[in-house]
Amino acid sequence: MSDFVQSLRLWFAPQRIRDEGETPDYRFSLANERTFLAWIRTALALVGGGFAVDQFLPDLRWGVRVGLALALLVGGVLCALRAVNHWVRCERAMRRGEDLPVSRFPAVLSLAVAAVALTMVVLVVFGRAGR
Repeated sequence: MSDFVQSLRLWFAPQRIRDEGETPDYRFSLANERTFLAWIRTALALVGGGFAVDQFLPDLRWGVRVGLALALLVGGVLCALRAVNHWVRCERAMRRGEDLPVSRFPAVLSLAVAAVALTMVVLVVFGRAGR
């Protein structure tokens, strides 16, 4: 069974993580949980930003408005999914005594948010498209 499928199963049955390795210091598990919650807050902020762009920028051309809103909403979805996946991967690594997993996701998310923000800056500075 692939590692991804096993991780996916652990999303819905986290008690099965206890079957692997040794119990880590609870402080590390709690730090992992706080990191998970920070990712969830980020996901909620992205979703809220997507809805805000769609609802509060009606002067933007439809395609621009929907494109920006969808970029933020998709970012929120990916961030929420990444949060639980990262939590499981880190918890498993700690229990196994392995190095914590690394990921390109934070860089990709940062670049995507920066691209949306830069687009918004251009729209504000040069006037809203569609006026």
